[in-house]
Amino acid sequence: MKRIYYRILAVAAVGAMCSCSDFLDPYPSAIRSEDYILTNPTTMQGLIGKCYDYMAQNYNDNEGAYLDCATDNAVRTSTTDVLRRFAVGVTSPTNDPFETYWDRDYKGIYNVNMFLKDNRGLNMRYMLDDHLDELLRNRLWGEAYALRAWFQWDLLQKFGGRGTDGRLLGYPILLEPVRVWEMSPEEMRDLRFERNTYDECVAQILRDCDSAYKYLPIAHRDFLVPNADDRRVMGAQNWGRLDGISTVAIKAQLYLTWASPRFNPDGDVERWRKAAECAKEVMDFKMTVDNVAGGFSVGRQVDWCDPNNPEIVYGSRYKSSNDDMERAFYPGGFQGNGAMGATQELVDAFGMADGYPVGESPNYAYDPANPYLNRDPRFYSVIFYNGRSVVTGQTGKTYSFENWSNGGKDAAGTSSKNSLTNYHIKKFVYMGLNWSETSVNKMPHSKFFIRWAHMVLAFAEAANRVGGPNAPIDGLTAREAIAYLRSRTTYDGAEGIKADPYLEQISLAGKEAFDKFLRNERRIETCFEGTWFFDLRRWTTTLGELNREVHGVQVTRQLNGDFVYDFNHAVEKRSFTSAYLPIPYKEMLNVKGLVQNEGWENWQ
Repeated sequence: MKRIYYRILAVAAVGAMCSCSDFLDPYPSAIRSEDYILTNPTTMQGLIGKCYDYMAQNYNDNEGAYLDCATDNAVRTSTTDVLRRFAVGVTSPTNDPFETYWDRDYKGIYNVNMFLKDNRGLNMRYMLDDHLDELLRNRLWGEAYALRAWFQWDLLQKFGGRGTDGRLLGYPILLEPVRVWEMSPEEMRDLRFERNTYDECVAQILRDCDSAYKYLPIAHRDFLVPNADDRRVMGAQNWGRLDGISTVAIKAQLYLTWASPRFNPDGDVERWRKAAECAKEVMDFKMTVDNVAGGFSVGRQVDWCDPNNPEIVYGSRYKSSNDDMERAFYPGGFQGNGAMGATQELVDAFGMADGYPVGESPNYAYDPANPYLNRDPRFYSVIFYNGRSVVTGQTGKTYSFENWSNGGKDAAGTSSKNSLTNYHIKKFVYMGLNWSETSVNKMPHSKFFIRWAHMVLAFAEAANRVGGPNAPIDGLTAREAIAYLRSRTTYDGAEGIKADPYLEQISLAGKEAFDKFLRNERRIETCFEGTWFFDLRRWTTTLGELNREVHGVQVTRQLNGDFVYDFNHAVEKRSFTSAYLPIPYKEMLNVKGLVQNEGWENWQ
């Protein structure tokens, strides 16, 4: 980087940080010079703290649940929503739903590079006590590398792809503090700001993860810090910050994508092996270290309203008690917005109660007239469907879903706040909330960026690609790993699939059959978390695999009270011109030499 542009910084741009640590108080809102920021320990900490403010705090955004509406998992209700427009192929440079994330990530990278430049952050003195000062300096230094890895991985996942020049490209790597989002078109044209190759970006993220790991505590847990006074710096009060084990998890996800068909044209098996090894390391940590009293266990259910749930490998700072998810997902009949609905394709992905796919179970015959009977126990913790009755609130009131088209209050078209697919979403919803009660009880929400389940799925997929379903890597097979997820308690406390002959059966069918099975398991486990969009793209090799109709169900109530279900009700057609996201149009307009992703040639 030949030209570095420094500017006066508003402290508000660096931001006051939210933390449980008493020595990380927000600094005053005032205009400070760059010299002040770089010589003041509080503002230097603020450079790192502000990075966490750039991360999502819940699933109700275009990086979370709504991103599934650009896949075959869900449909947005609003016809003018930018993601729905993207899904049906009418996105334009003026309504790009992903543009903001490019600037967001580079702001985070800028803060980190300011901290790292000339070893500023490592040479700063933060605390009077020499011992605590050293602990804090090392932790902040490690966090800086981890955060840069985090934002770079986000850029790579979102914007990496095959360029119009035929190369697999990532993002422009910046290791100097450059405020690219504020530069004028003239300054940008003078700046050599080119996309690095995909492999170069992978290598840089891995380097940053490894650098972070050297300085960070393995995890922010009080029981790992024998000295009680040291917990001010190294303990559980730093939950929500990146730590050592989270950098290993980032590497697992990075390797998994790099190994996948779209980004691994030569079929390098070693990438799969690395993904499996990193995921296994995280799994081992959770099972052998984090399994303290009241902590993690492989069978424990996920509580989406618990920001400290042991399932979390890395999660966001939580939003205090709110009703964001409930407002988004409940239908209009229950004072919600019905913002999105699950597709029939996703519903069909859930098998029967014994783990067999629909139509293949020797124990449970599928009845089209009663289609939601005896389904995979995980289904009931994720989807609201016609006829489902749920107890809500603290006084035990019952809400029944009525999705029939001839009079049901929750049916598509009855209200602009009802799902278009006639399915509503239960995942993430706190059932103790009922707005009709005198005292409305709300819960905090957060985003579980990396979960135990993600590592299990990563390990199983990678281990299978290396040696098949029953070949161990570090003492664990893909079949054994996926059994953890299928057998554990569901989100709403129901027993999982204990006896699982289908898992044994499919594990004997070979690598390709098991890979298809694992993809379905990933779909079930991670739906509405904002990951399925990228999973589909790393797996697919043609646009035809993405450009498909998605369906809902049409329900008709007969005079005798029985229901007739039409599962072939097309809701919309996915229409993508590219498997990749576009490099933001303003960047293409302003930056000389920036290569666009294929399929977006009209955006350059």
